Amino acid sequence: MENSNLEEQKYIRAKKRVKSIKGFYVHLTVFVIVNAFLLISSAVSYGGWKIFWEWQSYNTLIFWGIGIVFHAFNVFGMKFLLGKDWEERKIKEIMDKDKKEFWE
Repeated sequence: MENSNLEEQKYIRAKKRVKSIKGFYVHLTVFVIVNAFLLISSAVSYGGWKIFWEWQSYNTLIFWGIGIVFHAFNVFGMKFLLGKDWEERKIKEIMDKDKKEFWE
């Protein structure tokens, strides 16, 4: 009975995690589509690619992009940047490099 309850709790946590990951990817997709549309429509409306050198062209992209980064940290945590076992891999890489340099 207790094992069944534990499995159910694991399933609920996994389902919430998948839902949050899916939400992030939907947010990222909308971000890309909307910003591509805004940049292209600005270029067409204001006479070519000259608009890309103006600050106003990037306001939405920059500030929404900051929101996307925070959303990614919320969903993936620091694993998003460094990975689960990043420290161990880096230590091994440095040790291997030192060993190689020592024997050369």
